[in-house]
Amino acid sequence: MTPFELVEPASLPEALKLLDQEGARPLSGGTALMLMMKAGVFRPARLVSLRKLGLAKVDSVAGLRIGAMATLSALERSPAVKSAFPVITRTLRTLSNVRVRNVATVGGALAHADPHMDLPPLLSALGATVTVAGPGGERSMPVESLYAGYLENTLKRNELIVRVDVPALGKRRAAYLKCTTRSADDWPALGMAVVLDGDEARVVLSGATDRPTRLLQAEKLLKGKTADEKALRQAGEAAAEEVHIEGDMHGSAAYKKQLIRVYLARTIHEARNAIH
Repeated sequence: MTPFELVEPASLPEALKLLDQEGARPLSGGTALMLMMKAGVFRPARLVSLRKLGLAKVDSVAGLRIGAMATLSALERSPAVKSAFPVITRTLRTLSNVRVRNVATVGGALAHADPHMDLPPLLSALGATVTVAGPGGERSMPVESLYAGYLENTLKRNELIVRVDVPALGKRRAAYLKCTTRSADDWPALGMAVVLDGDEARVVLSGATDRPTRLLQAEKLLKGKTADEKALRQAGEAAAEEVHIEGDMHGSAAYKKQLIRVYLARTIHEARNAIH
């Protein structure tokens, strides 16, 4: 690892100013960044710590508002999240391991743009938005708009995620399932998030693609038919064909196509039986 300077700004404007310089990178939890620095993938001259910016609050009034510096374990253990969004709590229990969750942050996990992460597809299916701060002020976008490709986000150098907003679950039902080839908390070969809202289904795939991807053709076939086994099979076939599948160390493209066929129906069933 090459030498670097560590700075800890006390305000968001100060942090943004420090980031708007060549060789600077933000540091939140650092669980992924430090590994990539040790591997020589990143060689920043300066790390800008975000821990003093007051961005760790989790608020469940009128939906869910998550500060970017809230740790995954804080989100997992939040009684308010467990009550209003039990699907998030369940998902976090098998996201990596407790040591990582104690340090990794929500904003860092989203900005890292690894397609094997569990939160991005679920938050996308729930209709969550991220608020990004930059020198010109704040802007909001759907979670899926953060991603440009494998380990590529759409943030500018001098921008930071400051919070995530998730609309109230209401009468919607949600589920997230993943298939791992080793332990339950391993990176998934495939992740599938489903949110059912009346006769509409919102389906988001991860792990098998280079970014969280909505399965639009499958959603059309599922409209009003989420309890129809024939429609589930047809939607699974459509889902397996409508996206470019990425083979990797967790499974070949052919294997992941079959997982899509199986896990689409399985996650729909899980969502239909979900407790609010």
